[in-house]
Amino acid sequence: FCEEFKEKCPICVPCGLKLAEKTQTAIVRHFGLQILEHVVKYRWNNMPRLEKVYLKNNVMGLISSGTQSILEEESHIKDVLSRIVVEMIKREWPQHWPDMLKELDTLSKQGETQTELVMFILLRLAEDVVTFQTLPTQRRRDIQQTLTQNMEKIFSFLVTALQQNVNKYRCMVRVSFPWDQSAQANCRVGIAALNTLAGYIDWVALSHITADNCKLLEMLCLLLNEPELQVGAAECLLIAVSRKGKLEDRKPLMVLFGDVAMHCILSAAQTADGEGLVEKHYVFLKRLCQVLCALGSQLCALLGSYCDVETPANFGKYLESFLAFTTHPSQFLRSSTQVTWGALFRHEVLSRDPLLLAIIPRYLHASMTSLVKVGFPSKTDSPICEYSRFDFDSDEDFNAFFNSFRAQQGEVMRMACRLDPRTGFQMAGEWLKYQLTAPVDTGPMNCSSSVLFLSAKTGEGLCSIFSPSFVQWDAMTFFSESIISQMFRTMDKDEIPVNDGIELLQLVLNFETKDPLILSCVLTNVSALFPFVTYRLEYLPQVLSKLFASVTFEVTEESKAPRTRAVKNVRRHACSSIIKMCRDYPQLVLPNFEMLYNHVKQLLSNELLLTQMEKCALMEALVLISNQFKDYERQKAFLEELMAPVAGLWLSPEMQRVLSDPEAFISYVGADNKTADPVLEDPSGLNRSRISFCVSTILGVVKRARWPAAIEEAKAGGFFLGYLPSGTPIYRNPCTEQVLKLFDNLLALIRTHNNLYMPEIMARLGDTFAKALDMLEVEKNAILGLPQPLLELYDSPVYKTVLERMQGFFCTLYDNCFHILGNAGPSMQQDFYTVEGLATQLLSSAFNNLNNIPDYRLRPMLRVFVKPLVLSCPSEYYETLVCPMLGPLFTYLHMRLSQKWQVISQRTMLCEDDAADDNPESQEMLEEQLVRLLTREVMDLVTVCCVSKKNVEHNTTAAVDGDDDEAMATEVTPPASAELTELGKCLMKQEDVCTAVLITAYTSLSWKDTLSCQRTTTQLCWPLLKQVLPGNLLPDAVSWFFTSVLRGLQVHGQHDGCMAALVNLAFQIYEALRPRYAELKAVMEQIPDIQLDSLEQFDSKLLNPTLQKVADKRRKDHFKRLITGCIGKPIGEQFRKEVHIRNLPSLFKKVKPSLETDVLENEDGEGFNVLFEP
Repeated sequence: FCEEFKEKCPICVPCGLKLAEKTQTAIVRHFGLQILEHVVKYRWNNMPRLEKVYLKNNVMGLISSGTQSILEEESHIKDVLSRIVVEMIKREWPQHWPDMLKELDTLSKQGETQTELVMFILLRLAEDVVTFQTLPTQRRRDIQQTLTQNMEKIFSFLVTALQQNVNKYRCMVRVSFPWDQSAQANCRVGIAALNTLAGYIDWVALSHITADNCKLLEMLCLLLNEPELQVGAAECLLIAVSRKGKLEDRKPLMVLFGDVAMHCILSAAQTADGEGLVEKHYVFLKRLCQVLCALGSQLCALLGSYCDVETPANFGKYLESFLAFTTHPSQFLRSSTQVTWGALFRHEVLSRDPLLLAIIPRYLHASMTSLVKVGFPSKTDSPICEYSRFDFDSDEDFNAFFNSFRAQQGEVMRMACRLDPRTGFQMAGEWLKYQLTAPVDTGPMNCSSSVLFLSAKTGEGLCSIFSPSFVQWDAMTFFSESIISQMFRTMDKDEIPVNDGIELLQLVLNFETKDPLILSCVLTNVSALFPFVTYRLEYLPQVLSKLFASVTFEVTEESKAPRTRAVKNVRRHACSSIIKMCRDYPQLVLPNFEMLYNHVKQLLSNELLLTQMEKCALMEALVLISNQFKDYERQKAFLEELMAPVAGLWLSPEMQRVLSDPEAFISYVGADNKTADPVLEDPSGLNRSRISFCVSTILGVVKRARWPAAIEEAKAGGFFLGYLPSGTPIYRNPCTEQVLKLFDNLLALIRTHNNLYMPEIMARLGDTFAKALDMLEVEKNAILGLPQPLLELYDSPVYKTVLERMQGFFCTLYDNCFHILGNAGPSMQQDFYTVEGLATQLLSSAFNNLNNIPDYRLRPMLRVFVKPLVLSCPSEYYETLVCPMLGPLFTYLHMRLSQKWQVISQRTMLCEDDAADDNPESQEMLEEQLVRLLTREVMDLVTVCCVSKKNVEHNTTAAVDGDDDEAMATEVTPPASAELTELGKCLMKQEDVCTAVLITAYTSLSWKDTLSCQRTTTQLCWPLLKQVLPGNLLPDAVSWFFTSVLRGLQVHGQHDGCMAALVNLAFQIYEALRPRYAELKAVMEQIPDIQLDSLEQFDSKLLNPTLQKVADKRRKDHFKRLITGCIGKPIGEQFRKEVHIRNLPSLFKKVKPSLETDVLENEDGEGFNVLFEP
C-alpha cells in the first residue's frame, strides 16, 4: 500500500507534509519525508510550477521551524530532510533557483539546528555531484561549475561556522560546562562542519585550502588537541595533505612542517597514545600516522623539483615523530610508515641528508623488533596482541598481513642498507652472534608436541613455530639475509668486510642444534654468508659438510617414527641450498666435484637413507656442476654414469610391463589393496618410490643439463652443430642420448596414467584407494580461495594416511611427467623435435583418453607441457609437430569447454534434495571454479599460439587461482600492431583448426568468467577475425560473430573493464564488416530499445565514404548508445526505478565569466526563467 500510495496518490505533497510535522512520532515523520523525497525524485518533471514552489517553501520551512533541537532530533530525520533539499537543488539550481545559497545562509543564522542541516545539505550535494556523479553530464557540469564559482563564499561559510562554534564550545568547556546543552550543540555543529569540509577539500582548488596564510590548515592542526573534534580534524588534514595537482600549488602545504603544526601533531599523538588503548584514540592515531605519511610524500614530491623548496628546518623533528609510529606496539601503525620510509630513503636529495642518515640505525633497530612474529590476536604474549584484536578478525588475518608486512619491510631495509651498508651488516652480525649463544626457550609445550617428543623418545624440548627462541631466530635470519645480500650489491669488492663475514660464517658452521626449526634458520644464514667464501675458498669444504650433514638430519637417529614436517623441511632446505650454491657458484664448486660426487654416490647407495626428492636434488646439483666441464664427451660420459641406475631400473622388463598396463600399474603401486591399514607399513611404498625416483631424475637432468652459454666455448667443447635457416644456433645437449633412451617408457607411463581414469580401471582401485586419483585437499583449498590452515603442524607427519600418500604420489607423478615433456624442447632442441612420429606419439599418450581426464589434471598438462613446447618450438617444426598436435587438441578443448559451460548455465539454483546430497554446493563451487581456471588456461594457450608475443603479456594462469574476477585492467584497446604469429597463421590455414579457434574465442565471451572474457576480447578476438576477413565469410558466420560479442555484453556488461573492451570489439566488427554485410544491421535492429532513426543516421555516415569522417571517439560513443539495450546491468540496478533529471538551459556555452564574477548576483533575471522567488 505504501509504495502504491507514493506512486499514484495525487495528494502526496500535502499528506507528506502533514505526516512530517514535528508533533508526529519520529517513524511517522520519517515516512512523511520519504513520501516527499519520492515525489521530488520521480514526479518532479510532471508537477505544476506552483506545486513545486509550494513544496520547496514548505521543506525550507521544515528546516527553519519543523525540526526538534539539534541534540534531540533523530539523525535519520536530518538525513532525509537534507536529501529532499539536495534532490530539488539537482533539478533546479542554479538556473531556476539562483538564491539557493543565500537561503541556506539565512537559515544557518537561525541557530545550531539549522546550521547543522545546511552542512548536511552542502555535504550531500558535493557527494552526489562530484564524488558519486549521480547526475546527467550537463546538470553535473552546471552545478559543479556554479559551486566552483561560489566556492570562496562556501568555504568562508564553513570555516567561519567551524571557528565560531569551536570557540563557543571551548569557552563552555573552560568554565567547566562540557556537558552543557549549548556546548554540546556547538560541538555537534563543529563536527558537521569538519565532515562537510572533508567532502570539499578533496576537489576544490588548493587556493581555497591555503587561503589567508593557510588559516584552515592552522585551525585543523589546533583542533587535533580537541578530543571531541580531533578525528574529524585529522580526516580533513589527511585529505588536504594527500592532494595531488601542480607542484607549485602544493607548495603552501609545507607550512605543516612549521613549529606550530609540528607541535600540535606531536602533542596530539603523545596525548592519544598516553591514554592507553581506547578505540577512539587508536583510530585518531591511525589518521595522524597517515597525515605524517602524506606529509612525507608531499616533501619528496616538492623537494628537488623546480619549486625551490628546501629541506624544512623541522625535518629532524618530523623524523623523530615518524619513528615513534614505527616503534609503536601496533603492527598496523608500523606497517603504515613503511612506504614513506622507502620514499625518503630513495629520494635524491633527502637520502643524502645527515638527519636521515643519522636515523637509519634507529630505523633498522625498530625493524629488528617489528620482524619478530608476535601479536596474534588469540594470544597474550606481547603488547601487540591487544592492538591486533582491534585490527584483525582472526589469527589467519594477522598471519596474512604480517607476511606481506615483512616482505615490504625487507624492501625498505634494503633501501636503508644501500645508504649505510656497514651499520646494517654490523647490526646483523651482532644479532646473529647473540642468537648463537642465547639459551633455547621453547615456551609452553602444547599437547601435540608432547606426543611427538614421546614418540621420538627424547626428553629434549623442541621449538614450535610460536616458541620465543624460534620467532627470534626467524626474525634475525630474515634481517641478516636482507642486509647481507644488499651489502654485496652496494659495496665495492675491496670494501667488503671479509674478515667479519668469515668470522660469522665460522660461528654458524660450528653451531650445532638438534632443533629442526632452528637448524633451518642456520642453513639460511649459511646461504646468506656464502658469498664470503668466494674470498676464502678454504671454507668451501666446511660449508658442504654442514649442508650434507643436514640432508640426512634426524631428531633421533634410527627412530622408527615418521619424520615430522619440520624435519622434512630441514632436509629439503639443505638440498635446495646445495642446488642454489651449485647454480650460482658452479666455478667455485667445480674443483671439489670428485669429493662431492663420491659423497652423493655414498648417500644414494642406501635406498632408505634419503627420500626420492632428496636423491634427485643432489643429482641435480651434480648436473649443474657438470655443465662447467664445457666438454661434451666428458659431460655425456658423466651423465651416462649418473643415470645408469635409473636406466637399469626404468628399462627392466618388469618396469616395462608395469608402465604399459594400467592394471599391472595399480597393482605394482598398491592402489588395488583392499585392506590397507593406515597405521601399518605401506608394502608398496618402495615400488612407488622407485617410479618417482626415475621420473624425478629424468626431470632433473632434462632441466639442468645445458651447453655453455658462450658460443665460442660451446664450439670448443663440441656442443655446437651449426645454424638453422633462421640463423638460430643449433646445440646438442649431452643428456639427449640418455633421455631419449628412456622416452618410450615415459610416454607409456603417461598413457597408462591417463587410462587410470577409465571407469573400468577406476573400479579396480581398492576400497581404501577409491579416491586415490582425487585432488589433494590443499589443491581444493587453493582453487576455492580458502585460507590454508594458519600454521602447518610442524610436529605432524606430512601425509597422515596411506590414501593421502597415494594421492600425493599420483599428483606429483602426473605433474613431473608433463614437466619433462615441457622441458624436453628447450633442453634437447632439434634432437627432440625430430624424434620420428613425435606428434603421433604425443597424441596417443599425453592426449589419450582426455574425455575421462578431470579438469584438475588437464590444467597442469596445458600449462607445463603444451604451452612451453609451443613457445620453444622453432618455426621449422610447426608443420611436422605443432600443427598436427594442436589441431585436434583445440577442436577437442572447444567441445569440452562448451559442454562444461552449458552444464553450468543450465544448472538450476534450487536443486532437488536427493541431487543436493550427491553433489553438495561446495563440490559445485569447486567444479565451476575449475571450469573457470581451465577456460583461462585454454584461452591463454590459444593467445600464446596465435598472437604476437611483443603485444601481449602471457601470464601463467597459476597466478589467477584467487578471487580476481574484479581485478582487471581498464585498458581496452589492443595495440594497433597486434598481429598473428607465424604459428597462428599456420594454424589458421587449416580450416578445422581455424573454425575451432574462432568459435572458442567468440563463444568464450559469454561464458561466466569475467577475467577470461576481458583477456580474450582485448588480445585475441580481433586479430583472429582480421585474419579471415579477406576470404568470403558466410553472412550467417558474420552475424554469429557479432551476436557473440553482443551476448558477451549482456553477460559481462556490468563490469566496466569488460564492457569497454566488448563495446570496442563490437564497434570494430561493425565498422569493418557492415559495408559488406547488411545482415549486421538486422542484428542491430533486434537490440532492445534501439533508436532506429539513430541507427539509420549511424549507418548512413558509415556507408557514405564522401561524408567527412567523424572523430573516432564520437563514433564509438554513438555506437555505444545504440547498443545500450543489450549491455548487462548489475543485479542491484536491474529492477531499480529510473530517476530522470531534465537538463536546464546550459549556463556555460558562452565565454566563461572571470572567477571573480558572481553569476548569481549579477543576473538580472532576463536570462533565466526564475522559478523560486525568495
